[in-house]
Amino acid sequence: MEIGGLQKLTLIDFPGRIACTVFLRNCNYRCPFCYNPDLVLPEVIKEHLPIPEKDFFQFLKEKKGWLEGVCIGGGEPTLNQDLPGFCKTIKKSGYQIKIDTNGSNPEMLKNLIDKKLVDYIAMDIKAPKEKYPKVVGFKDCSKYYLLSKIEDSVNILKENKVDYEFRTTVVPKLLTKNDVLKIVHWLKPAKKYVLQNFRAGKAIDSKFEKIKPYSEEFLFSLRETISPFFDICQVR
Repeated sequence: MEIGGLQKLTLIDFPGRIACTVFLRNCNYRCPFCYNPDLVLPEVIKEHLPIPEKDFFQFLKEKKGWLEGVCIGGGEPTLNQDLPGFCKTIKKSGYQIKIDTNGSNPEMLKNLIDKKLVDYIAMDIKAPKEKYPKVVGFKDCSKYYLLSKIEDSVNILKENKVDYEFRTTVVPKLLTKNDVLKIVHWLKPAKKYVLQNFRAGKAIDSKFEKIKPYSEEFLFSLRETISPFFDICQVR
């Protein structure tokens, strides 16, 4: 498993759990606003040594009784065919697991759910359907992106066999209020939907490094409009 980073403590990423976050390398998207190029771009990945898997599991052993969960993010973790075995070892260590995913590998998600190797899934919904290729960084969506995969993942989560949330990073220049409303129309009804504010800073496309985020007032007003369609609707 190619581990690109480890956040040793998070109180917000795994709802209801004190957790750590392990970041796996490689991604099949090139979202221009992504702030983890060192986990996404091959030419940047090779400049950094991975964290040995044995060191990660030693960390979990040492934190037993303090931490309750492990968030697995990326990159896109479901690209790793070894992910089920990795999750199984984490489970044997006594931790609950949350997966952060772009939803492009529904087969892997179903496998993890069916084998009870995941306790919570957070799936990014990047854009309304017609804007997906642009927002994930592809000019030719036929080669790199199949909307049917995203829809399959949405439907798998809405079966409610595992706790989940859908979430959208609301990026100025890419998404408008109307775009979010289209996403809501696509997803509704669902258990939980989270609006995430864009954070300016390091990004795959330097044009996004200084873009001003939407105001909190805008996001909370938007939440008020869309909250009737979800059991839980939050701004993060």
